[in-house]
Amino acid sequence: MEKYSPGGRRLLEVATEVFYAEGIRATGVDALVERAGVSKPTLYAQFGSKENLVAAVLEWRRAVRQAELTEFLLDSGGSAQERLLAVFDWLARGHGREGFRGCPFTNAAVELPDPDHPARRVISAYKGWLRQRLTELAEQAGLADPDGLGYAFLLLIDGANARVVVDGDRSAMLRAKAAAARMIGGVHG
Repeated sequence: MEKYSPGGRRLLEVATEVFYAEGIRATGVDALVERAGVSKPTLYAQFGSKENLVAAVLEWRRAVRQAELTEFLLDSGGSAQERLLAVFDWLARGHGREGFRGCPFTNAAVELPDPDHPARRVISAYKGWLRQRLTELAEQAGLADPDGLGYAFLLLIDGANARVVVDGDRSAMLRAKAAAARMIGGVHG
């Protein structure tokens, strides 16, 4: 966020909140600049387009989430298998927050089907990073086929996020954790 002016930072903060709560396509540039208290020229000078603002919002979210999960795992201690399952606990905390309406990256991917949209690269980078992190933890735990497990755990996570959106199931991530524990022969639930 350091590379933006105070108006650009304010716009990024407001857009992060509004895109998540109300949707990317449903939010026009006029509404964004009004809510942020900046001018349209500020948006275009800082981001160039709404598409680039969307990508910047997701890039900021990606950096924050990666840093938070990395710190959580460093602080969580335990065995590699326990840290792997703790990823589900960390994500479950988000499901309990007021206003949670699913994974912001998946939500954005649904709204932005064009594979050339600049935000799609950010979405893929975040999901790829999460899968790699899960794979690394499976490898550190000495589990067979860590790459396959990393992919399977990401599917469980994405499925749990979808359950919140579809049914409001706030316990879905803990159910995903229990499924992951069964997959690796753990007794955690």
